[in-house]
Amino acid sequence: MLDLAQSDEMESRMVWQTDGQWELEHGPFTPKAWRRKGPWTALVSGTNLVSNEADALLREFNFIPYARLDDLMVSFATDGGGVGPHFDNYDVFLIQGMGRRRWRISAQRDLTVIDGAPLRLLKHFKPSKEWIVEPGDLLYLPPQYAHDGVAIGDCMTYSVGFRTATAQELADGFLTYLQENLCLRGRYADPNLERPRNPAEISDDMVEQVAQMLHGITWNKKTVANFLGAYLSEPKSHVFFEPPARPLAPAAFERLIRANGFRLDLKTQLLFKGHCFYLNGEPFETTSAQRAAFRDIAKNRSISANAVNPAVIDAFYDWYCSGFGHPGAFA
Repeated sequence: MLDLAQSDEMESRMVWQTDGQWELEHGPFTPKAWRRKGPWTALVSGTNLVSNEADALLREFNFIPYARLDDLMVSFATDGGGVGPHFDNYDVFLIQGMGRRRWRISAQRDLTVIDGAPLRLLKHFKPSKEWIVEPGDLLYLPPQYAHDGVAIGDCMTYSVGFRTATAQELADGFLTYLQENLCLRGRYADPNLERPRNPAEISDDMVEQVAQMLHGITWNKKTVANFLGAYLSEPKSHVFFEPPARPLAPAAFERLIRANGFRLDLKTQLLFKGHCFYLNGEPFETTSAQRAAFRDIAKNRSISANAVNPAVIDAFYDWYCSGFGHPGAFA
């Protein structure tokens, strides 16, 4: 896990206290960072994008729609390490790996945070319950439930993250989507323009004409569904795919997946709504002969050799050449 925190392809943070003040540093880190004196915590987000084991653990939570699942964050803390009392705006599942951790929790309504702190830490944390968790234990907390975990000796904790976009974030994304997909016809014109009393004034006629033109901006539930498919399957900005350096020829690729099946890359997100499918932020057309296989691989992240039918081979080959998937089952 600490090796991942040293990679510039991962989102990592380190948290500690100096003279009672919380401090935060973003990675990547060097091995020297792990020699810091006193309690500290290192956190790495998105481990499911680079680890089959982490992805498998995240998929154990598939009783939550993939459209809501975000990532698996791993934290390593030395004795006494933690990130301070805080709350999350989504359901929290905390799975204890190695070592032990003391958790204090509270259903308090006062969620005021400390001004100027590098983390969103609670100003008035009043714990009501406390547990010491052992390896394999799972702690569930509802949204906005205050909690504070402190390591007892070196320990590692796995945290399942969820997507909880704000209304403003969804609106910003939707308006961007409309901008990229909208095509309004016509051009502003005023052939009957009269000499204005004051040339600096915007006329009522101009306002009316532009208002009528903008009435062409419309959407319905299908538009929203297409937006969500693209928005929720879009990879994060730091995620990049690696196409094969020397792609197999189509015939060799077909023989390989007919023998071993096909799997999505760990970084790939495939979602669908009805007959519409969305792969890594892009919609793609499907036929009735393809949809069962596409739904299968969207659900299970891989498809067995006997479930590969001729209708999907070309699509899988395109995905393979883009780095979105690979022949074979998960290791």
